[in-house]
Amino acid sequence: MGGGKENTHQGIRICSADFNNMALRGLNICVRLMRDSPRKGILQSSPRVGCLGCQIGAKRHLLSEDVVKLQDFQQRKLAVAHQVSGAKSDYFENVSQKLQKNELILKDELKLLLHLCQSADDMVTAKSAIYRYHEENRNVSFGDFKFGPLFMRLCYELGLEDMAATTVTDKTLKGFFSDSTSFNIAIDMLFMKECYDGALEVVAEMRKQGVTFNKDTHTLACATCYKLNTPKSYRVCMVLLEEGQLKGHMIPRHAYCFAAALAIKQNDLEKAKKFYSQIMNTESKLCMNLNVWILAMEGSIRDAVAILNTSILPNTPTFVKRPEFSQEVLEELQRQSVDGTWAVQVERVVARLQKAGQVTVQSLDAMLCHTPKGKRRTMPMLEERKTSRRTLRPLRSTLLSE
Repeated sequence: MGGGKENTHQGIRICSADFNNMALRGLNICVRLMRDSPRKGILQSSPRVGCLGCQIGAKRHLLSEDVVKLQDFQQRKLAVAHQVSGAKSDYFENVSQKLQKNELILKDELKLLLHLCQSADDMVTAKSAIYRYHEENRNVSFGDFKFGPLFMRLCYELGLEDMAATTVTDKTLKGFFSDSTSFNIAIDMLFMKECYDGALEVVAEMRKQGVTFNKDTHTLACATCYKLNTPKSYRVCMVLLEEGQLKGHMIPRHAYCFAAALAIKQNDLEKAKKFYSQIMNTESKLCMNLNVWILAMEGSIRDAVAILNTSILPNTPTFVKRPEFSQEVLEELQRQSVDGTWAVQVERVVARLQKAGQVTVQSLDAMLCHTPKGKRRTMPMLEERKTSRRTLRPLRSTLLSE
């Protein structure tokens, strides 16, 4: 990675490139709210939920907000800060003293500590508290509450991907990160910073610990292998997909797209077609471009031209969604058809697509590495009022009363 360094720590290579604060650091920008004040408590001003600063964050390539849940987490942090009295520094000092005396860290203490973290220095104390807590509770069921995702969201918010990776792969903490979400967030952080070797090692550690891969894990793993684009990463990708299929896991379309693209880069068109054939719904822009790319690379120019011709929708209103094809993919199709019997038809269909405004400069790689939109949040339906707010008597229909 250009400008970055790799450090080896506890068996994992992690990028230590300097980078800006990520993922909605607007928590500090929008209100500057958590200040140490013994009189007014931790919170000195009420949070302005929804301000512009809170809407700006680092781009996530592969995990949606439904998975990272950073905004919900930050709202909980604000709520906790609003309720706690006293100075934050006093509370951290109290925890530090308990750690020095090797005293027990209680569940509620750790939960509160993590919700009060605002800086890398705070996270050093929180990490030490996690080790102390796990040392005392490694053989105890934690119940429904899991500290792993909470700690990873803090690392995500503060841009501490090194700490996230070294912690989630630390063998002394085995069992603390028992959920797939913790590993997925760590992998996504490393992927976003182009630390693909480190991300793949987190995937390997997750598999070694027996943590179940979910659909996001498969997507992240295939994406990491695709970015590495080596014979080794290609073998890893195939093994992970085969294991997932044998175990009956739901392999998402996005993962198959990454696998197919990697197979093409590794000059394995048969595998690329096999991976693509696993996709149930191929109507997305990514799938259509990937299909044209595969057909072009294998020399099926006629089939590629047929797909492009049926996709042209001239003179359609702007609000109608039309298929778009990457300029990069079309150029590859033109290269593969040079001096062939279908060269004229290719030039003709490309010109028609350009005239219809259905050619985009977005590369296939950019289409692959997109952030899913996630699920839409729906407002709960208002319950019908049955009593009057003024008289507190049952409401009666005017028509019925007449």
